Amino acid sequence: MAAGRARRAAGTELYRELLRVYEEGKKSIPEHPYLFENDVEICLFGRGCKSPIERFWNGSSMVYILQKADHNEGGDPMEESKSDDAVYASELLPTESAGPVALSVRRAKQLISLYTMAQNPNMTHLKTSELAVLPPLWIRCDGSDPECTCWLGAEPLKAGNKITGINIYMVTCNGPTADKTVFANLEELKMAHKVKHHSSIVTTKGFAQYELIRAAAIEDTIVESESNICIDITWNTVDKILQPPPLTAAATLNISLESGDPRSPVYPLYRELQFLLTLAEGLKTGVTEWPESLESKSAFELVQGFLTDLKKKLDGYCISGNENETENIKSDTAAVDSSIKSIFSERGDLDFAEQLWCKMRSVSSYQELVECFTLIIKSLKHGEVQPWIHQGSSSLLSKLIQQSYHGTIEAVSLSGITPVQMLLEIGLDKMKKDYVSFFIGQELATLTYLDYFISTSVDLQEQVHRVQKLHHMLEIMVSCTVLLQFKHENLFPLTQTCLKYYKENPLNEKHVFQLPIRPALVKKFYQNDHPEIWKVDISSGHGQKEVKTTWQVSTSPPVEHMTSNNIGLLCDSTVNGSTEERMYFITMTNCSQVHFT
Repeated sequence: MAAGRARRAAGTELYRELLRVYEEGKKSIPEHPYLFENDVEICLFGRGCKSPIERFWNGSSMVYILQKADHNEGGDPMEESKSDDAVYASELLPTESAGPVALSVRRAKQLISLYTMAQNPNMTHLKTSELAVLPPLWIRCDGSDPECTCWLGAEPLKAGNKITGINIYMVTCNGPTADKTVFANLEELKMAHKVKHHSSIVTTKGFAQYELIRAAAIEDTIVESESNICIDITWNTVDKILQPPPLTAAATLNISLESGDPRSPVYPLYRELQFLLTLAEGLKTGVTEWPESLESKSAFELVQGFLTDLKKKLDGYCISGNENETENIKSDTAAVDSSIKSIFSERGDLDFAEQLWCKMRSVSSYQELVECFTLIIKSLKHGEVQPWIHQGSSSLLSKLIQQSYHGTIEAVSLSGITPVQMLLEIGLDKMKKDYVSFFIGQELATLTYLDYFISTSVDLQEQVHRVQKLHHMLEIMVSCTVLLQFKHENLFPLTQTCLKYYKENPLNEKHVFQLPIRPALVKKFYQNDHPEIWKVDISSGHGQKEVKTTWQVSTSPPVEHMTSNNIGLLCDSTVNGSTEERMYFITMTNCSQVHFT
């Protein structure tokens, strides 16, 4: 009797704690875990968060993760209350400082039981007022049972806002191994599912994920960075374990790209953007960290030579010098490697301010910046140059140039942040036109679609932020063109996806952009490669009565809390004279399905 009361009290307490975390998570995902009964951490993962179970489960957008509490301060409160069943398999577990720590399987089953009880609408004696449908709950397990259970999960079944039952999942993990003979047999998996769930008919669905960026190279060098381009392929009716996906399968390209790879064709433009960001930061803080110049001549010398050439041209001395001048401009701007001019062409219409930006990118001090602008304004005042500029520019230098057409220029104090702002403004103008030229020139967007990104109605810091978004989109398009040989028919919908995302969200180079494609489009990149993940779903039943068994193999550890100590084993090994990749395999089953009547 007392044990029953204690269990109901624990169920009520768990429900209230989970509900509190859930309500706070609706506003913003909590950064720190919550403590339950002094030994359990409750973490909430939401949309946009990298979930530790995403490698084998793709259910709700919000999920609880429960694990052993990490007590780093003071003594360990667990020592006094730890029961015999909470002894951990030390050979499986890393130290607490190495990452998340699992609970014993028995403790996990207790928590699953409390969660199931708390979500049962018939348990009115729990006094939980109006019952809320909580997100699914997953618990890290230490594999101390005979099945080597690494996760236990529970997912509410619902009809509208009413909870009708609970799906209970068990995930087991083995590996790493390069011996494919230990893998499950598909017919045996199907039979085991039929016996467990008393089913006569089962269906199968396959899934394979391949990394594509690993198979592509620039200048014979494999690309290695935080970037990742992979393809997810799904198909119905699996014939055998590790079956290659058919070309009729449905496929989705996943692109997560980090800007700034030195081997990227647009790396020079990335460096240009970095200087722009340096100026923006200096404008914000009042302190500018000038980069080291890579030019043989100083910025002042380059500007002085440029103005001298223009003055000579105005005086009629360099009538035939257009060709050399154009070559110099091309040399200075050096936007991209010549081998990809068809992808990202240099603009041939750089105006006076844009050409100055190209010269002044090598400025190495505030004093030099002031000297450059002093020289420029002096030339404009004395009418030594009569430069042309693009219409629509709102920079201070452009206004001074327009005033020079009428022989008068307002006085500008080249002190404080003014010179930095002037350089930032002409850099912004130039880079906006570079990106617009690419997207419109490649017929990937119209000026209307790009208006948000080039608008001058927001402050300079926000303008810089939006230019960063344009650059990230450019990197994605160029990478897909160079690495995957994508044509316009694929680049256009991808561009629209990126534009829509970046009109609504801040810059996020870890975001995964998705594009539905035909497997045949990229087959040559993966057909001779092993999948990173391969799995088969065996299902029976329909609707809320559907139950599923998933068998999955992966080349990287699918369960971080049980494989950290063995991660060194994930490598190539020689088997029967051939090199094969070691793989982990897991099985996820609906170990039970509870229906509330």
